[in-house]
Amino acid sequence: MSTNFLDKAYAARDSDSTRDLYNEWSATYEAEVGAHGYAAPTRCAEALAACVADKTTPLLDFGCGTGLAGLAFRLAGFEVIDGVDISAEMLAQARAKNIYRTLEQIEPDAKLGGDYSLISAVGVIGAGAAPLSTLDTLLHALPRDGKLVFSFNDHALADPANTGRLNEWLDCGAARLLSMDHGPHLPGKNLSSTVYVVEKA
Repeated sequence: MSTNFLDKAYAARDSDSTRDLYNEWSATYEAEVGAHGYAAPTRCAEALAACVADKTTPLLDFGCGTGLAGLAFRLAGFEVIDGVDISAEMLAQARAKNIYRTLEQIEPDAKLGGDYSLISAVGVIGAGAAPLSTLDTLLHALPRDGKLVFSFNDHALADPANTGRLNEWLDCGAARLLSMDHGPHLPGKNLSSTVYVVEKA
């Protein structure tokens, strides 16, 4: 199996090139990441589930891709899941799973619609994917006491700006860290990630 897409995925690029990459990758994405034991969706879903009492609360799966995270959230007990992504082809794969209430293609710099107190960004923020400003966008979109679950893989963790931006939110009291766990991301590639659950203050 070719790993060309996965090897390319972590290279920095502009948003149009990112969308093109994921459109091209959509048909083989799940097979490729699955072959390497992609663990982030289940880890994020379980981390958020541990912090949420009412799993009928609508959840926005930001950067939902082919729906692997949405499936993990559904298996963790979340009942109402909406997804957004920049890639139409990835969304087509997600739509076939029939687990999302709504799916919408968005522009990279779009403001989030809807009123969500639960948002996920599984493997979304970092080199080759969404820019660090996405963390601010998602936290600003949450209401008070709303929760965001997201992951920084080893590539993202290697850039201190990423954890630094999170700490800006935490240090000033604008958000609270509910959980943080470092563990497998793509074990077959010896890649780990830290999963965070953050609550808006």
